[in-house]
Amino acid sequence: MDFDGSEQDPEMKTYSTVCVGREDDIKKSERMTAVVHDREVVIFYHKGEYHAMDIRCYHSGGPLHLGEIEEFDGRPCIVCPWHKYKITLATGEGLYQSINPKDPSAKPKWCSKGIKQRIHKVTVDNGNIYVTLSDEPFKCDSDFYATGVYKVIQSSS
Repeated sequence: MDFDGSEQDPEMKTYSTVCVGREDDIKKSERMTAVVHDREVVIFYHKGEYHAMDIRCYHSGGPLHLGEIEEFDGRPCIVCPWHKYKITLATGEGLYQSINPKDPSAKPKWCSKGIKQRIHKVTVDNGNIYVTLSDEPFKCDSDFYATGVYKVIQSSS
C-alpha cells in the first residue's frame, strides 16, 4: 500500500524472466499454470503459438486454466468456464456479440470490450518455457484477481 491507501500498481514494476517448465510438457497438455513473481498465470500452447495471461478471469475471477479455447471471428479465445466470457489469447481483449436493434435483418458481429485480461510475454529457449510479466503501465481488469486471496495454485510449502 502507498500512503494514500490505494493499491500499488503491480504492472509498474520491472520483472525478470522466469522459467516455468519444459516445452515438451506444455505441448502435450496444451496449457500449464505457474506462479511468476507471486502472480498466477496460465500459459497456453495453441496452433504452434504460446500465450500467457492472468489465471483468473477479469469478470468474476473464474479459473481460465479450466476453460476451452475456441475461435471467434478468426481470433482464438479462452472461454471462461464460469460465465462464458471470451478473451483473446493474443491481446487479452474481451469479446462480445453486438447487433443493431433498429435493423431487424442485422446479423450479430463480434466486437471488442477493450483489453480486460493482462497478457504476459512467453519465450522459448533450449526447450524451456519462460514467462516475463507485463510491465504495461495501465490498470487492467484482471489485476484485481491476480494476487492475494484469489489464488488458485496451491504452493508446496
